[in-house]
Amino acid sequence: MSTFSSAFRPRRIAISALLLATCALASGCSSIDRLSQIGEQPKLSAIDNPTTQPGYKPVQMPMPKPEVASYNPNSLWRSGSRAFFKDQRAHQVGDILTVAVNITDKANIENDTQRSRTNKEDSGITDFVGAKTLGAQAQKVLPGRILTADSTASSEGKGSVDRKEALQTNVAAVVTQVLPNGNLVVEGKQEIRVNYEIRELIVAGIVRPEDIQSDNTIDSTKIAQARIAYGGRGQIMDVQQPRYGQQVMDVLLPF
Repeated sequence: MSTFSSAFRPRRIAISALLLATCALASGCSSIDRLSQIGEQPKLSAIDNPTTQPGYKPVQMPMPKPEVASYNPNSLWRSGSRAFFKDQRAHQVGDILTVAVNITDKANIENDTQRSRTNKEDSGITDFVGAKTLGAQAQKVLPGRILTADSTASSEGKGSVDRKEALQTNVAAVVTQVLPNGNLVVEGKQEIRVNYEIRELIVAGIVRPEDIQSDNTIDSTKIAQARIAYGGRGQIMDVQQPRYGQQVMDVLLPF
């Protein structure tokens, strides 16, 4: 057994060294980029087409059968149209609409469970086959108490959740895809730089054209498959994040 473990010990050491080297290389490249920006404001991201990003994937969802538009004779109205005049709301790829992000989540949950049980079993014979008449020596040999058992069990559990989240802002999103049933896939990103800190807001999801207001705005609660991210990067985030070495040790250490 010692020979088997010693044979695989160099391999484990090599794997650990490879992981550490990879993490060090990744953190080193990031550190070099950050060192080159010392004393300068963090750079804003370039305006790119979201569909050309490496992680972009077209949305595919179950679609109903397409309906053929019908035109009534001697009528300017077309069935399926949302208005008599041209609709200025977003309806095709490249159009822009405003998303009103309004998140005010609040959760307060508290659970308390207690359970206890006490059991006691005691059985015996006070006079076994005339043990008292046989004398003290017989009482030492003959059984007195046959069974004595005690058990006590108790458990107590408590849990609580108190969470409050609030985010209210607006962001302009671009229609990146029109699904076969007419729903729009939108994606928007906003970056704001204040001194040496960048705050970014990302909104993506699927909206119904009917939910878009007349002023070309839509509430974030009406976005299906919504993906909303709010964060930042800069000097403040550098202080709040643990060092690379600590993050590596948190992943590798089993205890």
